[in-house]
Amino acid sequence: MLILTRKVGQAIIIGEDIEIKILEIDDGQIKLGITAPKNISVLRKELIEIKDENIKAASVNKEALSKIENFIKKR
Repeated sequence: MLILTRKVGQAIIIGEDIEIKILEIDDGQIKLGITAPKNISVLRKELIEIKDENIKAASVNKEALSKIENFIKKR
């Protein structure tokens, strides 16, 4: 992991066409400006993690479903 120190107004360049600029630092929060080509997806990591958790939670446990089905049939 590369660790850099930047001040407001400073930026880093990734590759040839991605720029991340420090716009504001206030009360423990940093506001970033990201310039990237439209074909590059820029997402907050926590949103991806939530999406993955939702997909996992929505998946069906076939064994449990089979047990429920058998229980209902026996009634």
